[in-house]
Amino acid sequence: MRKFLALAAAAALLAGCNQAKSPDTVAKDVDKAQDSAAAQVAKTEDSAGKSLDKSAGQVGDDLVKFNNDAAREAYKVAVTKAEGDRKVTLAKCESQSGDAQKMCKDQADADFSAAKANAKAVAESEKQ
Repeated sequence: MRKFLALAAAAALLAGCNQAKSPDTVAKDVDKAQDSAAAQVAKTEDSAGKSLDKSAGQVGDDLVKFNNDAAREAYKVAVTKAEGDRKVTLAKCESQSGDAQKMCKDQADADFSAAKANAKAVAESEKQ
């Protein structure tokens, strides 16, 4: 009997994986992810602006440092945006189930990795 209950519990847990959520739940999750992403991007942009303002005050002989700081801050903003986009996409993936959901999540991860690599390449090309 205990084995049966353990197997039933395990089957119930496995059945919950990659299950489609209701459209209302997905919409709420997507809205939450979008709001969170927008807030994170705004926070990172604000931080970048403050960092650049501080660097700009010291430009004089340090223009190269300022440009490198700008490239680094642009990278941070791009990565934060990519993270937000990934979270939104993952929330949208919840409307699917099974293999389609897994493929959707895998694509979101691949898109994030590509965006992050692109941001790094741009930042490196802008550094002096």
